[in-house]
Amino acid sequence: MYIAIEGIDTAGKSTQIAALKKAFTNAVITKEPGATSIGKEIREMVLSAHAKSKRAEFLLFLADRAEHIQEVIEPNLDKMIISDRSAVSGVAYALIQGEISKKELVELNNFATKRIYPQKVFLLQLTKKELEYRLSQKELDGIELRGSEYLLKIQDAITEATKLLGLELIIIDATKSREAITADILQAL
Repeated sequence: MYIAIEGIDTAGKSTQIAALKKAFTNAVITKEPGATSIGKEIREMVLSAHAKSKRAEFLLFLADRAEHIQEVIEPNLDKMIISDRSAVSGVAYALIQGEISKKELVELNNFATKRIYPQKVFLLQLTKKELEYRLSQKELDGIELRGSEYLLKIQDAITEATKLLGLELIIIDATKSREAITADILQAL
C-alpha cells in the first residue's frame, strides 16, 4: 500500500512518519520532493530560487515527481510505502499560485506519475490557533515566514488537490496528542 502523509509546516508529519516506521518495520519511507539523486538536485535548484517563472518551477517539481515514481514508488508497489508529501502537495502549492488551470494540473500530474498515486492520503490538519502557537515556538523558514493565513490556504488547497486527483483523503486532527494521531492513522489503515 502506498500512503502519503500531508500537512502544512509544523503539523507533525515527521513525527508521525517516525511512528509509522516503528509500526511497519519493512516499509519504504520516502519523501517528495528530493527522494532521488536527481530529485535532490532539482530540490536545490528550486530552493535557490533561480527560476523566474512559476511554470518553470512547477515543471521542475513534475520532473522530480516522475523520477520519484520510477525510482522509488513503482519498484516497491508490493510493499508498504510511506511518503512525506506527494503529488497532492505539488498540486496544492500550484493551486495557491493560480497560474496553471486545474485541468492542466491534473493532466500534467497524471503524465508525471503514470497515474500512480497514494491509495490513502492523510492530512494532519491544524487549527489557526494551534498553527500560530507552533510557529511561535520555533525559528521560521522561508515558507513559515509567509504567515499562518498563507499556510492555512495551503492546508485547504491540499484538500482540494486530493479531490481533483480523485484520491481518498483522511483528515486527522493534528491538535491531538502524538499517540492519538498515530492511533487514528493506524486505525484508518
